[in-house]
Amino acid sequence: MPSYKVKVKWGREVFPDIEVNTDEEPLLFKAQLFALTGVHPDRQKVMCKGGILKDGEWNLQLKDGATVLLLGTKEQVPEEPVTPVKFIEDMNEAEMATAMDLPAGLTNLGNTCYMNATVQCLHAVPELRAALDKYRVDNDDAGSMSSAMTSAMKFLFKQMERGSTVTPIILLQTLHRASPQFSQVGENGTYRQQDANECWSELLKMLQQKIPAFNDKANEGNNVKKYNSFIEQYFGGSFEVKMSCTEAEDEEPTTARENFLQLSCFISTEVKYMHSGLKSKMKEQLVKRSETLGRDANYIRTSLISRLPAYLTIQFVRFQYKGKEGINAKVLKDIKFPLEFDAFELCTPELQNKLCPMRAKFKEAEDKNLESNIKAIATEDKSSTTEMGKDVETEDYSFENDPGSNNSGFYTLQAVLTHKGRSSSSGHYVGWVKHTGDIWFKFDDDVVTSVTTEDILRLSGGGDWHCAYVLLYGPKLLKKQCN
Repeated sequence: MPSYKVKVKWGREVFPDIEVNTDEEPLLFKAQLFALTGVHPDRQKVMCKGGILKDGEWNLQLKDGATVLLLGTKEQVPEEPVTPVKFIEDMNEAEMATAMDLPAGLTNLGNTCYMNATVQCLHAVPELRAALDKYRVDNDDAGSMSSAMTSAMKFLFKQMERGSTVTPIILLQTLHRASPQFSQVGENGTYRQQDANECWSELLKMLQQKIPAFNDKANEGNNVKKYNSFIEQYFGGSFEVKMSCTEAEDEEPTTARENFLQLSCFISTEVKYMHSGLKSKMKEQLVKRSETLGRDANYIRTSLISRLPAYLTIQFVRFQYKGKEGINAKVLKDIKFPLEFDAFELCTPELQNKLCPMRAKFKEAEDKNLESNIKAIATEDKSSTTEMGKDVETEDYSFENDPGSNNSGFYTLQAVLTHKGRSSSSGHYVGWVKHTGDIWFKFDDDVVTSVTTEDILRLSGGGDWHCAYVLLYGPKLLKKQCN
């Protein structure tokens, strides 16, 4: 069936030239209307020439220039609450998830655990959830793939807020259209397993094109750094890369800036910890042509971080392509990673100086906490021990002139994406997301269970158990001190 450009009328608002692709399910069009108006598909009534659009088939007579009437409100009409007492043994899965405050799982649609785990980890970023919630489709760009992907992510995140299990069919179909490599099928007709980090990168690339940066108008003119994209602002960092020729001392070293959305932890026989895996490729030797010597010469390439993002993504380079077997074989080695990460040593001297004031505040707060905890133990006063609550007011984690940055170098682990198996094209992916304190949630597709920090530390590798593949660190928060 063909595509049409129609006019959508919702109350007093009119949206011209909205593209309708009748080759896709009607639910995808409803998701597009949701992004435009904020009316959830469950509350939408889509009409054209007296007919009402069904969820499962295109039963409307559409043509270019046709007027489509949308009925529905943004907010659900409140109903009289009816809450009879129900015991937990009488509850179904959906009711138990609500009662126990378990977040939503995602249905596996046939080897789609790579996408489900990626979505759960990204959903752990509250600023990303807020940015997607504010997103509205630009009428001039309603038909682009990046717009469709961003709308699909917004729709899925909204569904996930309800708890229980969600079927991410719209996001999967959009991902297949945007990146056909994810739609490959095997001999039995089911989707092939894909690399979760490639999915992660593809989703961020699409969101980067559409979600605008958070630019505070109140600080305009105060040398505030401007960004075109929220992803660049909150997930993007930069390297200062210096190239020095070791064979020509009089050759001036060159300096360049390189942006990144994730760091890579390289695994070798010497690497046992994430920190050393990150440092191993930040200083390396290479051979390239020297204009001074007129021939190839040895150079040292040094990379130091000049901008730290609020959310730091670290990929463990666990897969190596083996030509004979034609697979990405997995490196199972045990690589320890910290729950709290300090990136100070990886930064340029200029950035280190900028990080020092906030780091001093952390040190002062830690000294005070240690003092109060010692007193509490001495007096057996357990109420005095310090623990960060959800409603506690915290210091800004970004530089005043660079929103979305990290102003201390301190990070807290927020999510882990793991792989279980021997190659990236097989096995199983799972997402692990921090909830509060010592409690984490394990997202094994539609099965959501609570685990502890101890279980997270076991994900470092060393066997056929789940191995950490992508880590997501968020800014370590500092409680505001009372004067």
